[in-house]
Amino acid sequence: MFLHIGSNYLLPKKEVVLIGDMDSITYSGISKEFLETAREEGFIIDCSEGKARSFILTAETIYFSMISSSTLEKRMKKIPGEDGGF
Repeated sequence: MFLHIGSNYLLPKKEVVLIGDMDSITYSGISKEFLETAREEGFIIDCSEGKARSFILTAETIYFSMISSSTLEKRMKKIPGEDGGF
C-alpha cells in the first residue's frame, strides 16, 4: 500500500519510519540541526510547495509535506481499499 503525501507523491507505507510535525521540530535544537544537515547533504525532498506542515522520514530520504501529520497518520492506518487504497 502507498501513502499519498501531496503533490502527486506516493510512498510505500512499509518505507515510512516516522511522520513528524514541522511545528514541533522548531522547539528542538537537535531536530533543527538534523534537518539542516539533511538538507545540506541532499536528503530532503520538498513536496510541500514551500508550505511544509509535516515531514516523513524513510531510511534514505526526508520528505516535506503540506499535509498535516495527523492526516498522514490517519492515512497510514486506513484499511486497504477503504478509500481508494490510500
